[in-house]
Amino acid sequence: MIKQAIIPLAGLGTRLLPITSVIPKELLPINGKPAIEYILQECIEAGIQKVIFIISDKKRNIKNYFYKDSFYKKIIKKKKKDKRIKFEYKKIKKYKKMIKFVYQNKPLGTGDAVLKCKNFIKSSHFLMLLPDDLIIYKNCSLEMIKLHKKYKSSIIASKKVNKKEVSRWGIFKIKKFITKNSFLIEDVIEKPKISKAPSRHAIIGRYILPKKIFTLLEKQRKGQGGEIHITDAIKKLIKKNETFFGHNFLGRYLDCGTMTGYINSSKEISKI
Repeated sequence: MIKQAIIPLAGLGTRLLPITSVIPKELLPINGKPAIEYILQECIEAGIQKVIFIISDKKRNIKNYFYKDSFYKKIIKKKKKDKRIKFEYKKIKKYKKMIKFVYQNKPLGTGDAVLKCKNFIKSSHFLMLLPDDLIIYKNCSLEMIKLHKKYKSSIIASKKVNKKEVSRWGIFKIKKFITKNSFLIEDVIEKPKISKAPSRHAIIGRYILPKKIFTLLEKQRKGQGGEIHITDAIKKLIKKNETFFGHNFLGRYLDCGTMTGYINSSKEISKI
């Protein structure tokens, strides 16, 4: 069973500057709650018991957010009747017990971030969630874990995008559909030209990955931008006949990584 999740949080958040020069983007409030809490809640509802946060020294505010015990205790002592504060403290303590922090102080890509977790992953597969991607109305991670349980394979979340937008995404080359919403992946093409895109099914930031990916990441050379890309390791695993499924999730996708996306996400979540 998949009980561990990895969440890379060491990115600089440059698309949300100047706000992220002071506050990590994962702590920016969406309808009154930090964005990272929506991701954590998704994990909990999917049955995840332990979460590894990959942060940098510049993002210690994220760790501080979950370690403000003395602050809450002082406030609760002064405002004993305030149930909301007690509720928030109880919630933060619950999250704190789940989370382990590891550090990635050089921006060397998602593959390098995942590799930092090698010694902490216990089972054959683990869940990875990218915090810029929020999925509401349906729990994408739970759907993927159910699919993994059935097929014992690796899974990547997918979303069908407009043909004109394929060059913005990693696009799946599909081998064949297994169900209405799930298919076997033959390859992954990074940001293809419209004329060369093998499908309109794009990668979204939810992955169930095999532990064996760490062996590839240890040997992997830096790719585009001088970074170690998780997609390159996935492509190698597929070529080695590792089974990967794509899964078109049923929820609604929200991009929180840009200012426009962040504002729209706040509006959308406020309607729930």
